[in-house]
Amino acid sequence: MAILPILCYPDPRLHKVARPIAAVDDRIRTLVSDMLATMYDAHGIGLAATQVDVHERLVVIDVSEERNQPLVLINPELAWTSAEKHLNEEGCLSVPGIYDGVERFDAVHVRALDEQGQSRVIEADGLLAVCIQHEMDHLMGKVFVEYLSPLKRNRIKTKMVKQQRGARE
Repeated sequence: MAILPILCYPDPRLHKVARPIAAVDDRIRTLVSDMLATMYDAHGIGLAATQVDVHERLVVIDVSEERNQPLVLINPELAWTSAEKHLNEEGCLSVPGIYDGVERFDAVHVRALDEQGQSRVIEADGLLAVCIQHEMDHLMGKVFVEYLSPLKRNRIKTKMVKQQRGARE
């Protein structure tokens, strides 16, 4: 298992739309393993392949307290969303240290393949539903800060660019 570099906002590669995965093979299973290792190493609860500069429809999630219940979603599609929405505080491994409110559906059903290529439907609410929606946004090239006002987004972009510049010096 390798720890992969995570792209940081405002990297333009975060805005690429991911393409469907044609076959769940050893390459994909290795990517799943590496993404889980990367997510756990970064103390995250979700990671989309887009964030590690792989533009394929793959998400890994683990919202368990023990960090031992990984969920793998290959080619995920929302099959149902609740009528109710709530504002939730979100953060992102690609926008470290930034948290803000984003409105999301309270509950979702998502259809996806697992790492064995088996089709499943996941019924999620609470934190898991928020995480699924957040990570699926990444697959569409959208970062959570894009839900914020242009003023907030520009402040975050400026802060992130300064942090990245400081890290390179």
